[in-house]
Amino acid sequence: MQQIISLLMENKPGALMRVTGLLSQRGYNIETLTVARTLDPTLSRMTITVDVEPNIRAQVIKQMNKLINVLQATDVTECAAVNRELVLVRVRTGQQTRAAVLKEAEIFQARVVDSTTEGFALEATGDPEKLDEFVGVMRSYGEIEVTRSGVVSMSLENKKLRLAPPVRFGSGVDETLELQHVD
Repeated sequence: MQQIISLLMENKPGALMRVTGLLSQRGYNIETLTVARTLDPTLSRMTITVDVEPNIRAQVIKQMNKLINVLQATDVTECAAVNRELVLVRVRTGQQTRAAVLKEAEIFQARVVDSTTEGFALEATGDPEKLDEFVGVMRSYGEIEVTRSGVVSMSLENKKLRLAPPVRFGSGVDETLELQHVD
């Protein structure tokens, strides 16, 4: 079963490798992975969809939280969260079906990002199941090419993560970041 994990981590070289290495060492298959810098350029948010058995989900989160550079790993599989993915679909279609392709794109709230005499490039966002259906419908209109982003997730839980300012010791050097949950 798929587990969606959201990680807040330091934006440092090797951080991504540590996370993916942990998963591959334990034989977990990564289905999707997205990562980008947050508003704080020293931090990144990573969302991973991984295929694991439900009884070991908590163990996976504990292992992630022990990694260097990981500040917080959270399982957002079954909690209140917004999960979205982006898909780009290039549809090669003849003149006789162009209007139908545009109508289907409208139904799925996709937008045309490029149009040529040979077809369209369409962009759609939504939950992965909706995008699977969109790709299936577009496949019926002709030859297609598909690129997907992978899932991004944002928890809707009331808890917010707050990074406390670095603790200064006698040397005046910033030693640690302390995590606090705020309700």
